[in-house]
Amino acid sequence: MTALHDDAVRVLTTWQATTDEGDVARKSVLELLTAGPVAMTRAHRPGHVTASALVVGADGRLLLCLHGRLGKWMQLGGHCEPGDETLAGAALREATEESGIPGLTIDPDPIDVDVHGVRCGAAEGTPATESVHYDVRFLVRSPAGATEQISAESADLAWFTPDALPSPLASATARQIEPALSRLP
Repeated sequence: MTALHDDAVRVLTTWQATTDEGDVARKSVLELLTAGPVAMTRAHRPGHVTASALVVGADGRLLLCLHGRLGKWMQLGGHCEPGDETLAGAALREATEESGIPGLTIDPDPIDVDVHGVRCGAAEGTPATESVHYDVRFLVRSPAGATEQISAESADLAWFTPDALPSPLASATARQIEPALSRLP
């Protein structure tokens, strides 16, 4: 997790936040990262870094998942894993696993950072306890004609236009849409 930690520090030190809220969150993540590589793992109970992806189709629609446990629509993403070497790589891995879409591509510059309380296990299969996700969010582009497949982590997976988002939407999900769309050709 050392390489992933080093990448997170580098990315968040140089990233220009897209919103004031994102900049406050960026600074919070950098403070968390002073704990060292353990802050990249769910074993760090005060909080840990996660990576997520707002998947945008060739037609500008957004792929969102209805989170199975939370019952809210949000971007794809989750916990960093030992094989992850970069935050962007972790976000792309999560997006691919959760969407079932091959050929996704990622913009390595974050579009947002959000800090939010969660209940999650310290490891797979452990009881959920209170923690905090320091979520670094990326734009992921889907190839034209891609067909998504619902993973075990989602109750649903669907495409939405930015002006017709589903409800209930997880907090700060909408905040990342404008920065993502501004990067599209």
